[in-house]
Amino acid sequence: MTNQNNSVFRIPPYYFIHVLDLNENVTRLIIGPKTFVKQDNEKVVFGPEKMIIIPPNYYCIVENPVLRDDTNNVMFDKNKSVLLAFADTEIRFAREPFPLYPGEILKQNITPLRILPANSALRLKAILDFEEENGEKRVAGDEWLFEGPGTYIPRKEVSVEEQIRATTIKPNQAIRLRARKECTDRNGKERVTGEEWVVKKNGAYLPGAYEEVVSVVDAYVLTEKRALHMRSLRTFTDDFGKKRLNGEEWLITLDDTETHIPSVYEEVVGVVDVTTLSSRQYAVILDPIGEDGKPQLGKKRLIKGEKSFFLQPGEKLEKGIQDVFVLGEDEGLILKCIEAFEDENKQQKSPGDRWMIKGPTDYVPPVEVEVVTRRKAIPLDENEGIYVRDIKSGKVRAIVGQTYMLNQDEELWEKQLPNDVEKLLAKDALAERNTRDSKNDTLKARVKSQVVTYRVPHNGAVQVYDYKEKKSRVVFGPDLVMLGPDEQFTLISISGDVPKKPNVIKALCLLLGPDFFTDIIQIETSDHARLSLKLSYSWYFKVNKEDDKEASKLFNVPDFVGDACKAVASRIRGAVASVGFDDFHKNSAKIIRASVFGLDEAGSIRKEFTFKQNNLVITSIDIQAVEPVDQRTRDSLQKSVQLAIEITTNSQEATAKHEAERAEQEARGKLERQKILDEAEAEKARRALLELQALSAAVESTGQAKAEAQSRAEAQKIEGEAAVEQARLKADAAKIEAQSELERLTHARNAELGYVREQNEIEISKQTQLSEVEVNKFKKMVDAIGAQTLREMATAGPDLQVKMLQALGLQSTLITDGSNPINLFNTANGLIGNFSPKKQKHNPEDDVD
Repeated sequence: MTNQNNSVFRIPPYYFIHVLDLNENVTRLIIGPKTFVKQDNEKVVFGPEKMIIIPPNYYCIVENPVLRDDTNNVMFDKNKSVLLAFADTEIRFAREPFPLYPGEILKQNITPLRILPANSALRLKAILDFEEENGEKRVAGDEWLFEGPGTYIPRKEVSVEEQIRATTIKPNQAIRLRARKECTDRNGKERVTGEEWVVKKNGAYLPGAYEEVVSVVDAYVLTEKRALHMRSLRTFTDDFGKKRLNGEEWLITLDDTETHIPSVYEEVVGVVDVTTLSSRQYAVILDPIGEDGKPQLGKKRLIKGEKSFFLQPGEKLEKGIQDVFVLGEDEGLILKCIEAFEDENKQQKSPGDRWMIKGPTDYVPPVEVEVVTRRKAIPLDENEGIYVRDIKSGKVRAIVGQTYMLNQDEELWEKQLPNDVEKLLAKDALAERNTRDSKNDTLKARVKSQVVTYRVPHNGAVQVYDYKEKKSRVVFGPDLVMLGPDEQFTLISISGDVPKKPNVIKALCLLLGPDFFTDIIQIETSDHARLSLKLSYSWYFKVNKEDDKEASKLFNVPDFVGDACKAVASRIRGAVASVGFDDFHKNSAKIIRASVFGLDEAGSIRKEFTFKQNNLVITSIDIQAVEPVDQRTRDSLQKSVQLAIEITTNSQEATAKHEAERAEQEARGKLERQKILDEAEAEKARRALLELQALSAAVESTGQAKAEAQSRAEAQKIEGEAAVEQARLKADAAKIEAQSELERLTHARNAELGYVREQNEIEISKQTQLSEVEVNKFKKMVDAIGAQTLREMATAGPDLQVKMLQALGLQSTLITDGSNPINLFNTANGLIGNFSPKKQKHNPEDDVD
């Protein structure tokens, strides 16, 4: 900030100030180095400020630049004020340091020039009309590229919109471009606004000024297992030179190209995987593509494996990939013709025809044939069967005890049974006869196409009625009932509970007995006493199983229990009505049996009662309870019973009281007698006590001295025995010590002898081994030198002497003292002595650990 109080301004080199003349109101520039003395009518409005220094490759922008003449001198007006180009800018590059004249503004500070690398460019836009150095005219709004490598020199007529970098197109890639306005691409082709195209050439691609990169498109790699499903967006000619219509779809496979980059006029609908069929598979193609490349709508094509293929656009598989029908010996296929054709046997098939093929074979249905179902032979035991219905005639028959396969005109028929019968079939007639049905019971589902079977238990009977033949049959157990298609079981509804209620028990099997049932009936005597009887009847059916007519009587009475109970109760009521209560109370069993069974000619009661309608025989009656029904009668009977009980109780009480008094008298006599005996025993004990007291007093007077003498004697005896025992123990201890020392010395001597013996043995073994080593060593030395060598060594000295003597002219000589023999081995030892190891003197102490 300028200090206006100073009148002297020292301006250093490359600095400047702006001075305002207050009289003329004109600002002038003062450049250093200079000492400026401010006048009173002057004012420093700016500075001292450093000049602007622009280094190389830098620039700055000055707003409102000064005007210069042709000689590059600054122009002034008549008032000596600098002329400025207002609202204009000037870009200044590297030059000598310069000041800012009054009115000039540094709009953009010193900025480095933009250096563009290769594969990049600046998109420039003209904001003013101008003409470039090469003579090309630019109109405001024009756009062009300044491509690198290079340094961009800015102009005031041009603005930089953006920097563009080249897009690298890799192998199997392309870029999709769009024209922002009408232009010519780099290949010289005219493009209209909005037009798109694809560039596939590998390398760096720099879009033009009016081009923009939409996306980078990756190529689809096609293999033997992948294909491309394409769709045309407009009519064009594809990369393979084929004309495609708008909306047309086609498939590109590996046979066409290895990779494919979609153009802008086609789109990839999806990637189609190959469909592979094995030798045991086939497929049916719907709406197949014909040889002319057009879809054959409504048609089908059969393809058998082994084969691999791609589904063309519009094609689809019917039911996907299907397995070949492999039929065994017990399997077959029901086929239906849906379109007229001629089969492999040259037989003409019409629509609607049905036929069956049987195995063993494998079968692939043609497109004109529909597989209705697959049949398998049903193996049946002799007690198993199925219901078969002919779909043409509607006739139903049962197949039992054989393996059977349904043909094309047959089907399994389900036999419907009432719910009660279904429940009873799942129960055991004999074991579960006393159980009642529960709503929560879950029944096992019956296969309704199988022949209904029922096991008749022993001593049971089941009636089956054939509604087609209108006749029935009775099956006696143990046996197995198998129902025909038109047969049904006769359902038996029997009374149950106590007293009997109708339709309580339902059954398929009628048990023939013997058995019993219980009922409660009410009767009234001649004196109007009403009683409730609980009776149990034993019964059985008397039937001739060989006679069908007699057997059918079993089921003539639907509820034989209820009818029998009613008939028996009627007879009992009639008999009791003519008898008083007392007589009935005394002879109830006889009266009831006589009323039910009747009397024979002799007046005796018969043994059984037979119902002729169904041959039911009642053999006995058990009276389980008799209770009055009227409350007053019941009270009177209860009072009489209580009185009888009270009389009996009093009698028993008197008898018990008399017996208790008698027992008490006997006990009292025994007590007195025992008391006398106890007193006598007490006197005897008292006498014995006095005698003992006298004896103890005598002993007390004489016993003290005797006790002292005896105690001294006993003490001395004990001391003597202790001394003897001590001497004996000392002798034993000395003996033990001597024996222990002897054993120790014996063991020590034995150990020493063993040690010396082992040491001697080891020494002997060692010397033996050393001698063997020396012998082997000497033998090996002799063998190594050889007999010839020893012989030559032995004769080497005499030979030398002979030669020396010969040289001296002597024939032979031998010099010896005559007492020592000549040792021929000394020479050998002299030769090989250096190789012999020195013998070490054995030290026995080394063997001792």
